[in-house]
Amino acid sequence: MTAPAPVAAPVAGGTLAGGVWHPDAGGMPLLAIHGITANHLAWQLVADALPDTRVIAPDLRGRGRSGDLPGPFTLNDHADDLARLLDALSVERATVAGHSMGAFVAVRLAERHPGRTDRLVLIDGGLPLVRPAGIPHEQVAEAVLGPALARLRRTFASPAEYEEFWRQHPAIGPWWNDAFAAYVAYDLVGEAPRLRSSASEGAVAVNSLELYGDDGYTEALEGLRLPIEFFRAPRGLLDGPPLYAPEVVAEWRRRLPLARFHETNDVNHYTILMTERGVEQILPALEGPASRTPASDPKETPA
Repeated sequence: MTAPAPVAAPVAGGTLAGGVWHPDAGGMPLLAIHGITANHLAWQLVADALPDTRVIAPDLRGRGRSGDLPGPFTLNDHADDLARLLDALSVERATVAGHSMGAFVAVRLAERHPGRTDRLVLIDGGLPLVRPAGIPHEQVAEAVLGPALARLRRTFASPAEYEEFWRQHPAIGPWWNDAFAAYVAYDLVGEAPRLRSSASEGAVAVNSLELYGDDGYTEALEGLRLPIEFFRAPRGLLDGPPLYAPEVVAEWRRRLPLARFHETNDVNHYTILMTERGVEQILPALEGPASRTPASDPKETPA
């Protein structure tokens, strides 16, 4: 694996951190946005598979080495941070890919900063989620992200203990690889024996309530006039039911007639991005339209 070079950009309240792979590569850069409790190293295998592409991946506000940035932590604030990151790197326009919550940030970036996004690649995220029935708004975060929030509240005696915790995750442990190991090690902050995840519970709680199409998000998504590719993982957060049921994707295919919708095979919400099996399926869209061929095009969802 090729390690990224550190990157930093001035934003409201401090400095946004992250990494950039292949900084001297020409052509259209890729801005790669991680998920709700993740960090920029979620994109390691994608960057390895794109040696001729400048891959720019931030740690979003409240995560990774941007963990100490103050709120607010809304999708709009993340989008504005990323526009400042592009400014700091003298990038006028980029392909923008987002995984999970990062896909929602990508949509808000395209809405709020027109012209900065060449096209969108939404990886098992970005389509409004279906709100859990019978759960009050203020309890949605706990209901949906309970195991993740519990992790953010825990401390760990050593890096080995934290790695072992992740190796027990049903959606990650069976597919453990060097990319997962680096991602998990980077996430750990603090001092032993009270090490913890870098992700801020407050930031995660804010963003978890923004994934249901409220506050104009649905209208923003439907109003975009640029190429959009969506990839669905058939298995979900715990390697069980998918994040998006097929009927939800079918409805959004009708609402976004110009977008391309793809099914991936034999991956879950994490392994779609962090295993070679997942990356090879999403790679044609990340490489760009010019490099696509019918033989390499992922399977599209039927109408």
